[in-house]
Amino acid sequence: MGCFRKPQAGITPASGYGPGSLKRSGCTKPCPKMLLGKLRKASEGRGRMSGGDMAKPLLGHRSVEGDPTAPAAGRTIGVLGSGDFARSLAIRLVCSGFKVVVGSRNPKRKAGLFPSAAEVTFQAEAVKKTDVIFVAVFREHYSTLCDLADVLVGKILVDVSNNTEINHHKESNAEYLASLFPACTVVKGFNVVSAWTLQSGARDGNKQVLICSNNQEAKRTVAEIAQVMGFTPVDMGCMSSACEIENIPLRLLPAWKIPIFLSLGLFLCFFTYNLVRQVIHPYIREQKNKFYKIPIEVVNTTLPCVAYVMLSLVYLPGVLAACLQLYYGTKYRRFPDWLDQWLQHRKQIGLLSFFCAALHAVYSLCLPMRRSHRYQLIETAVKQAVEKKMNIWVEEEVWRMEIYISVGIIALGLLSLLAITSLPSIANSLNWREFSFIQSTLGFVALLISTLHTLTYGWSRAFDENQYKFYLPPTYTLTLLVPCTVILAKVVFSLPCIHHRLVRIRRGWEKGRYVKFVLPSTTGEYSSGETSSHV
Repeated sequence: MGCFRKPQAGITPASGYGPGSLKRSGCTKPCPKMLLGKLRKASEGRGRMSGGDMAKPLLGHRSVEGDPTAPAAGRTIGVLGSGDFARSLAIRLVCSGFKVVVGSRNPKRKAGLFPSAAEVTFQAEAVKKTDVIFVAVFREHYSTLCDLADVLVGKILVDVSNNTEINHHKESNAEYLASLFPACTVVKGFNVVSAWTLQSGARDGNKQVLICSNNQEAKRTVAEIAQVMGFTPVDMGCMSSACEIENIPLRLLPAWKIPIFLSLGLFLCFFTYNLVRQVIHPYIREQKNKFYKIPIEVVNTTLPCVAYVMLSLVYLPGVLAACLQLYYGTKYRRFPDWLDQWLQHRKQIGLLSFFCAALHAVYSLCLPMRRSHRYQLIETAVKQAVEKKMNIWVEEEVWRMEIYISVGIIALGLLSLLAITSLPSIANSLNWREFSFIQSTLGFVALLISTLHTLTYGWSRAFDENQYKFYLPPTYTLTLLVPCTVILAKVVFSLPCIHHRLVRIRRGWEKGRYVKFVLPSTTGEYSSGETSSHV
């Protein structure tokens, strides 16, 4: 499989929620589900933003009213609130062709903050003019809207709020709003979209809008509004899903926790190992103080080890998955949970590998800037003058360093290409064959070149007994274990007999799943052969 797994655009219902989180909702229809292929087109008269408009910032100096290319005015949408999100929401609605009426407790003071095309009035007046109202106020201020309960009867309230902590309340904000206004239909939505995305266009942020409600018609109405605004609505099912939707913006890099802890663990292990070899050993055996090496030299020796091992860990789960498929003779048997999680984190592991490799390059460029390096150069020059050595050229070392640096630059370039193509904006512009070639083929080439880079660094040091400090082998020999295992497995899988069987399995072949019939015998009777699989 590829080094950096092709990312999905935004958050999908299948990957953004824990198992069983929506089963407790009591929905009779399967949830979550995608609305992209089921939503109706916006009614005639509603303006639909073109692709070029979505690429342009909406906060320009031009007037929306005076622009002849602006979408035609559609239905009236209400917005309760005058904060940053309410203003961004009003701007997006106006530029999408809707009539917007904003309800505020101080309309005269807040009118200048909204576009001129939006009507800013008192909350009671705004509610009377529309059937769809975005509630852009904090949860603790919901009670201030209770005076509007009579005029809100039968209205659709779109709750866009978020909490400050995960599961901060027993019930979600949307459910709390629904309890305050039982005569209204509450829809949860737009809370995963930032104010910047509303102002700058959906191309500069997540295009998905997660929606949930107990009323299908209300969800369809809000989904149509989201489509006209240039977003992709995703039906998350019943109102009980609102708690999960509200927790999404509060999660800090949920897919990165395991890869980050893995990289930190590898860094600490290799750092401790290098510290013992480069600092502790000379201090104990030779009474030399080399603790000055810790900030740069020891770190710079550790970073490539982490980057190299992390890169091999991107491909190792694919090797294990192929072994399981060959062993069971099918691709339909579920992988163990730990392997499934490993496969899903390959993109993050690969990006962290590139990050460590980039830091290693920067640290390496800074090595000659150290004062200790300058002192060592002067000391070496003085020793050569005292010993009257005129020629210190070592041809083997010169070639080794030239090859080492050149191969390292190529490896870093390939890792950069893999990292760039893992970005959603780049990955979405590639077809699957192009993406697979870059991530899988070029990614494996990057692993091979990184191995060559490591071998040229070590050269013959593995056979020098002076390199074994406290009987510990050089660090680079340890890093070669996992990558060489992956490379050897890839070579074995490329053998025709194994490659052909693996391709058949991945195309649906299973052993022992059908009866193979042979041609009729001379007696005219058909005979059945052994049970085997078929593509």
